[in-house]
Amino acid sequence: MTLQRTKWISHLVLLVYVAVVLYPLLFVFNSSFKGNSEIVLRPWSLPGTFQWDNYVNAFSSSHIGTYFLNSLYVSGLSTIIGILLATGIAYAVTRMKFPNVSKLVYGALLLSLLIPPVSLLIPLYIMIKDMGLYNTPFALLVPYTAFGIPLSVFIIAAFLKSVPKELEEAGIVDGLTVYGLLGRIVLPLTTPTLVTVFILNFMNHWNEYIMANLFLSSQSLRTLPVAVVQFMDKFNMNYGALCASVMISCIPVMIVYAVLQRKIIEGVTAGSVKG
Repeated sequence: MTLQRTKWISHLVLLVYVAVVLYPLLFVFNSSFKGNSEIVLRPWSLPGTFQWDNYVNAFSSSHIGTYFLNSLYVSGLSTIIGILLATGIAYAVTRMKFPNVSKLVYGALLLSLLIPPVSLLIPLYIMIKDMGLYNTPFALLVPYTAFGIPLSVFIIAAFLKSVPKELEEAGIVDGLTVYGLLGRIVLPLTTPTLVTVFILNFMNHWNEYIMANLFLSSQSLRTLPVAVVQFMDKFNMNYGALCASVMISCIPVMIVYAVLQRKIIEGVTAGSVKG
């Protein structure tokens, strides 16, 4: 009886937690079909009349489709480049023949996780201006890729430490080079971990606002988070259209997470147990 009561309490706590987490998303989704007056007067009620024009205005009047593609391009490309670099670094760190150098590189990467990106905005801005990257896609691609590498290396290296070296030795006997080992042995084995790293980095890059607002000034290059903030002023605080644009910005992350959630769980637990 005590065990059943404990399970019941734990399930109740989890349900409360899920309700607290999902409430803001459900509130925004519900408000995206309302007009301003209905949102103010009846914020928690269902829409009396579904205002589909909110989504139409988000695409037609604010060109949110362009900002959506900009975010998809910058977030996707920087995530892919970061994963490729992080995989090579993690492989070198876990398979280096010089332990002291390996520990130094690995420690430096872990130390960089303690540095908040916000504290580097001023030197980053100066560097990007001096390199002529300001107001170009590279103004976001370079810092996004760099900031995503340390955590990616940490996760991938944790998994690679559990991969038997005999598999790579067998590949070397078969004539594989270092690149062959990475492409034919390491990458296929680390697929769940790479998916986890991809989701984490993609979500961070997709939702990033400060650097996107600071390093880009052209409207044609703006990303979705910046566009949503400007969207409020442009439509004179049209809350329904604003909520519609927020829901549009959530679509890619929700789809990717829903499709790859099993891989994410496998990647998080990968390397935690050696057998």
